[in-house]
Amino acid sequence: MTSVPPTPTSGSTPSPVQSSHSRPGFVPLVSVVDFHHARGPEVERWFGADDGFDPAVEYDWSLLPFMALSDGAHASTEDFSYFTLLRPATDALPATSLFGISCTRQMDAAQLLVRPPEVTRSTVQKAVVVIADSPQYFGMLRERLSVVTKAWFAQREFTDIEILRRFQESLAEEKARGVLNDDEDRDQYLGMSLRELVREFRWQTLVLLKCCLLQPKMLFFGSRCERLCMMQFSLISLIPGLLRNLQDSAGPELDSYERKLTKPTSLRTSDRSSLLSYMGLPLQIFGKQLDVLADFGTKSYIVGSTNSLLLQQRDRYSDILINLDDDTINITSSSLKAALQLSVADRRWIDFITQNVNETWDESNPGRPKTMGYVGSEEFIRMQFEEYLLSLISSVKYHKHLAQHAHNPKMLLPHIEGDPSLDFGPDFIEAWSRTENYRICDAHTDSHLFDIVEPKHPCAGGLTIDDVQRRITQQVQDLHLDERFAQGKEVLGRNLAAGREKASTVFNRLYADMEALRDAQRKRAEEAKALQQSNGTGQGEKNGVAGAGVPAVDLAKAQQTMQAVGVKAGAFVNSWAAWAGEKRKAAGWGRASGSAATDSNSNGGSGWGSGWGRGLKSPTTASYSTVGDDKGAAARMSTSSSTSTVVGGQEKQRLTRGSFSGESMLDGTGSESGLSSHPTSPERRRRPASGGANQIDDGRDEKTIVGGERNGGSALPVGVIPEEKTGKHALHKEAEKEEEEGEEIRPPTPPAAKVAAQWEKS
Repeated sequence: MTSVPPTPTSGSTPSPVQSSHSRPGFVPLVSVVDFHHARGPEVERWFGADDGFDPAVEYDWSLLPFMALSDGAHASTEDFSYFTLLRPATDALPATSLFGISCTRQMDAAQLLVRPPEVTRSTVQKAVVVIADSPQYFGMLRERLSVVTKAWFAQREFTDIEILRRFQESLAEEKARGVLNDDEDRDQYLGMSLRELVREFRWQTLVLLKCCLLQPKMLFFGSRCERLCMMQFSLISLIPGLLRNLQDSAGPELDSYERKLTKPTSLRTSDRSSLLSYMGLPLQIFGKQLDVLADFGTKSYIVGSTNSLLLQQRDRYSDILINLDDDTINITSSSLKAALQLSVADRRWIDFITQNVNETWDESNPGRPKTMGYVGSEEFIRMQFEEYLLSLISSVKYHKHLAQHAHNPKMLLPHIEGDPSLDFGPDFIEAWSRTENYRICDAHTDSHLFDIVEPKHPCAGGLTIDDVQRRITQQVQDLHLDERFAQGKEVLGRNLAAGREKASTVFNRLYADMEALRDAQRKRAEEAKALQQSNGTGQGEKNGVAGAGVPAVDLAKAQQTMQAVGVKAGAFVNSWAAWAGEKRKAAGWGRASGSAATDSNSNGGSGWGSGWGRGLKSPTTASYSTVGDDKGAAARMSTSSSTSTVVGGQEKQRLTRGSFSGESMLDGTGSESGLSSHPTSPERRRRPASGGANQIDDGRDEKTIVGGERNGGSALPVGVIPEEKTGKHALHKEAEKEEEEGEEIRPPTPPAAKVAAQWEKS
């Protein structure tokens, strides 16, 4: 697309502006390129050319329609393309380079007021092209071209071309008045913003600049044509004065710049253009068109393409591929890769610029710092690169001076230590010294340029801790951790929200199922209760009791009844105890217990019954069980009113009223020893157990009297005292007599007991 030669100068104060005025003026041309469905892109008409003269045919611009309507232009409503054209030499004019800019638009064919017969597709795509002799004012021209093209499409009638004709006439008039002449500071307005370039490529921006100086085959690829072209113009504009001296960029045979270039003999330091020319700027860079990329003689060019087919043959067409779609730089040449390795000073310098751009970045206005200051602005970036190139040229001149006067220390600069060109990279210096632009620069500049500009890298010096910190910070920024964490946080938040929603749905469903189950159980219980009530009613009617069901038991009332029964039973037992006490006092029961104890002891007993029964408050039968051995005996006493049994082969006797004796039951004046520790029981005659109606049933459990023989003695039921040892009371004898006759003596049954018994039976 674009090739680059240096600025020709003349006279003692060369200036790039003078070279542009030396070229004959070229009247801008306007053309319309149409996309034919069968023939493809083709030039439809010209404005500004003589009648019957077709510049595309006369100048052999066969690629003009394809460069004006680039691949992928149909994917957008409006797109721009920048390209170069070679105007061959004529009898009156030498060969030179021309530059074109096109604006492509499309519209629905159904919206046309008059649809021509050649329009067979649903959309109409056309491009309006402006061809001029310099790209310097394309920044201003782009806006005007966009307005004119949009207005022409808004007419919906492409046969009305008056607006295009008047547009070309206004450009020619401005050219004649000198409005479109080259301006010294106009080059900074062409191309994409340098701030965007540095922010997007960071340290690789310097790699691309040094690559341009080495003049390899540089191939830019991108799906957006305008961004692709702006990237190249922005990169070229980093070399001061280059945009004003591209007259030899359209073909390899053009060398008018070098032929007119002379070595300057004087310098005005107050004139920036004079200083740049004296230092050999701009550096010359060559380029060729796409159709000659694979020629054997082609060694250098800078081209851009939207055709992805070139990516499949990038090794053939390029030494370095810059893919703008994914922002990657792929260097296929190993020697070029080593030469483009940035030094420590280079990295420190470009990191300084990148840091200033990032700190002053404004998303709403990328082209201007948010501080509205000079640091980080477009002019700041441009001046930094200009200083870098001047230092590079001066350092290389001093490097050559050192080689020539290595054995003469007096010829060296005292304040410069060593070779300052090493800070730019020794491999790069060696590779650059073999390029064509270095040859032209070295041949047309003074050998002592280091006396004008100090031969020193702008950020000279070894590696410091600040460089390491800056490098680490930049690498961390390159990782975009904030963006990744933010994205991860957003994803996590969405997942948590989805999980919370699912969990809520599950719990709601579970709660609904539980409520449904409860309702079903409640309904089943109600149905079962209704069925039971209906069955009870039917059974009652069947038994002749209409409406009578099973009576419910009142537990509270039953508990009260049982308490009342217990109180009355206690009162009944207490009455018997009071009666027995009165009888003992009146008749002297229990006084013979002492003699009985004495006789018992004389017969080998231990006086165990001396105080037996003392303290009893109720007429219950006292049972005493002894289990004896050689070491002693342990006594256990239990009470029972129902049954007395001797276990271990002895007789079991059911206690009745007839088995009661006054001495055993009511003896209160006996020995204080209580229960004897001797296990031997006193002997008495055994009486068969009486049962049946003679038993006293007071509701108590049966108790067992356990006895055994020891020392030849026999076990008797405890509580039975031999008859010959005691005096019988008349009442007691009467009870025994009635027992033998089979009559059971029972106390009168209280009314509460009757009620309780009746309730238990029911």
